[in-house]
Amino acid sequence: MIQVTVWNEFRHEKTDEAVKKVYPAGIHQQIANFLKEEDFSVRTATLDEPEHGLTQDVLANTDVLIWWGHVAHQEVSDEVVQRVYQCVLEGMGLVVLHSGHMSKIFMKLMGTSCDLKWREAEEHCRIWTVAPSHPIVEGIGEYIELEKEEMYGEHFDIPTPDDLIFISWYPGGEVFRSGCTYHRGNGKIFYFQPGHETYPSYYNKEIQKVIKNGVRWCKPTQNAYPNYGHHEPLESITNEKGTKQ
Repeated sequence: MIQVTVWNEFRHEKTDEAVKKVYPAGIHQQIANFLKEEDFSVRTATLDEPEHGLTQDVLANTDVLIWWGHVAHQEVSDEVVQRVYQCVLEGMGLVVLHSGHMSKIFMKLMGTSCDLKWREAEEHCRIWTVAPSHPIVEGIGEYIELEKEEMYGEHFDIPTPDDLIFISWYPGGEVFRSGCTYHRGNGKIFYFQPGHETYPSYYNKEIQKVIKNGVRWCKPTQNAYPNYGHHEPLESITNEKGTKQ
């Protein structure tokens, strides 16, 4: 059973009536609800919990962490970011959603500004599948239609993805690399763009399917994590003075 932790700032839902109307229990709870339809063990964590809900114990029992953030990126402590970062390097999967592209953890893992163009205009969005053989698009057709989604547009300042899974198109003329995968250390990362807080994208069955597939793809492997630092020789060696070690 894959152990999933869904992390959300949980700020908009408390202060913005438009967001509360769409996600009355929080974005994290809606994501958790559809993940529970699968053979996943699901818990949630939010920004205002002690250690943002991401304690050493929680992360030690997390196979895949899902991250949604927007207005409070800078409130996430550097200590917790470093903790999550190390867990990803050691093999924990990370699914970053929507405006999580500007989260401290995603920027640290990417090493770039992760900036982009954006516009909130209730635009239609067509998400094209450009890697039809990838496991993340299993059960998904050539494209996904969303009646409304926030426009994200190029240039998206990220490293070249290991795999480009989706490209989105908007009526204003923009396109966007909306589904990207990366490997960092032993960990796998999937960035997926849909999920603006005032639009019901996380109720869409195809969006839900992609996130479920992303969790499965990101789950840890059995690969051993390397040992770093000083290393004793595996064979006997002789230094310049003829001394064997």
